[in-house]
Amino acid sequence: MIARHLFCCFMLIGLVGCASTGGSLQEPVSVTTREDAVNLSNSGAVRNVLLEQYSEWQGTPHRMGGTTRSGIDCSGLVHRVFRSHLGHELPRTTKQQVRVGEPVGRDQLRPGDLVFFKTGYKTRHVGIYTGESQFLHASSSQGVSMSDLDNRYWEANYWQSRRVGQ
Repeated sequence: MIARHLFCCFMLIGLVGCASTGGSLQEPVSVTTREDAVNLSNSGAVRNVLLEQYSEWQGTPHRMGGTTRSGIDCSGLVHRVFRSHLGHELPRTTKQQVRVGEPVGRDQLRPGDLVFFKTGYKTRHVGIYTGESQFLHASSSQGVSMSDLDNRYWEANYWQSRRVGQ
């Protein structure tokens, strides 16, 4: 029982690395797209890229402000994957990423959509939906990993989703 409480505490504390303040009421942020960008409406192609990226990044430790394989945070992972492998230049921080694209309902998610969570008073977390209720993210406790949106923790803290480009 104590181990479970400690795990939850460490998970919440670690997610502070993806913290941001403010909401999505600010001006939208534009996304730059390369000519060779993956068509984000092609769910199969996007899913394949995301699963490849999961294989490459799996187990990379969480590091607040990190953007490399020696340590990365949630928004850094989103930024790197979109820029390097999907051809879309997203902002670096969760606070800015939540202003990208258009809102999309949880029941309308497709691979490549951004999923956001409120994990504390001013703490936000972001991941990339990969399909089949799974999302890729940099977890404070497990590093880069896949998690299930239907998991009680993520379901309880789900905030919103955004679709980048059409």
